[in-house]
Amino acid sequence: MKRLPPRGGRGGASESERKRLIRLRLGELGILVMNNAVGTGNLGGHVARFGLGRGSSDLICVLPENGRIMALEVKTPRGRLSPEQRLFLELIRKFGGFAAVVRTAEEAEAAAARAREGLKE
Repeated sequence: MKRLPPRGGRGGASESERKRLIRLRLGELGILVMNNAVGTGNLGGHVARFGLGRGSSDLICVLPENGRIMALEVKTPRGRLSPEQRLFLELIRKFGGFAAVVRTAEEAEAAAARAREGLKE
């Protein structure tokens, strides 16, 4: 039986499926891609925080040519940035990195090309 791709409501693929496809595409381009899951959990009765912090981007990437950081916030077609996410993207740009919102693997590949050109978004 043919397996159907996951659906994320009206916008097509879910955010997690979009992240997976983007990680694969950027990996094919030789870019180091790290998933940045942010949240809290219970660790032996203690609250444990993980990830880079509230508002930090979904994918943190490193360009192989120069070690430049690229922060990508992955959204579905209807997804919008929170104020914290917007601030994080601005912070990455302020310190010389590249930051963008992407919705597809194609957009992520185009963003990587802009980052390689030295642009900030």
